[in-house]
Amino acid sequence: MSVWIIILIVSLLSCLVGVIYLTATVTKFPFINRISNGKKWLRNLISLLLVIVTFLILMRIWSLTNAIVVFLGTFVIRLVLEILGAIIKRVRGREFKFYWQGWGAILLTVVYFAVGYYLNFNVWMTEYKLQTDKLEGGLRIAMFADSHIGTTFDGDGFAKNMDEIMKYNPDILLIVGDYVDDGTTKEDMIRASEALGELKVPYGVWYAIGNHDRGYNRAEDKSFDERELVKALMDNGVGILVDESVLIDDRFYLVGREDAYYSDRASIEELTRDLDKNIYTIVMDHQPTDYANEAAAGVDLVLSGHTHGGQLFPVNHVGDWFGINDRTYGYEKRNNTDFIVTSGISCWEIKFKTGTKSEFVIIDLE
Repeated sequence: MSVWIIILIVSLLSCLVGVIYLTATVTKFPFINRISNGKKWLRNLISLLLVIVTFLILMRIWSLTNAIVVFLGTFVIRLVLEILGAIIKRVRGREFKFYWQGWGAILLTVVYFAVGYYLNFNVWMTEYKLQTDKLEGGLRIAMFADSHIGTTFDGDGFAKNMDEIMKYNPDILLIVGDYVDDGTTKEDMIRASEALGELKVPYGVWYAIGNHDRGYNRAEDKSFDERELVKALMDNGVGILVDESVLIDDRFYLVGREDAYYSDRASIEELTRDLDKNIYTIVMDHQPTDYANEAAAGVDLVLSGHTHGGQLFPVNHVGDWFGINDRTYGYEKRNNTDFIVTSGISCWEIKFKTGTKSEFVIIDLE
């Protein structure tokens, strides 16, 4: 948690620097100079007001977090173009008459975040094919994480995504955490759970908990508690595994881990100690932070989410660089264990995904 506090502080300081820098660059637009009649103090004031008003509008439309994200993105794009402009000016020996850096920054910012919004609010299928000699006849797994119901789709939207997943005829559907969020309404949670109950999946629908599922700031008077969530899922035939394992059809084990946010969760060694190593073992672990122990335990496949694929380019791999996660996105093999991290079928707070996209996963074990 301390890492995220540091990230928040750095983001806020960067945003403050960005506001100052953007204010200085806005003064370079010719129309600002005309409005201020060449008065420097008025030019600076008008520029500052434009920056602040724009920030407040973005905060009103989305949230403080998203306003900060957009401003930081604009700041970086503007800074890059300013540096490029200085290099070009040095080579040419003179400045362009047209203020292309300013208009270019606006255009690139709009395109960058428009693409990010599209990649976040639309869902793709990502497929993996894995080899094993432990499962005769193979197995098709559908998996998703981080639906955070109520962010990019409501209960009905969730149901439509489940219909899309069913087109691939999975043998089992696995939900790897963050099914709901603080902002999820009870109505949407129940509708989504009913949608899961309507699915025809041979080996059923199974769920492992994520760090948002129990809620951080969920208000009791307007939402639901963990008991109501568990009841809604169980009433609709969803299997819930929290530090538990189950043998399915005498063919494979499914292990659902408590989320890593809770320090008292069982170790993977404890959870798999009595399992037959000759039977294929699938582990649902919301946060991809225990690869070494899971590989040492000899499980066959570990499925995770949580990272949202790094969310934004070019900081997609910050989690890897600072050791927050063992992997931010995609496939990795350690020893004889396959690991897959999904970017999530939805998002939490940030409305954009760049360098990644929203997805559900189809895994064919052959």
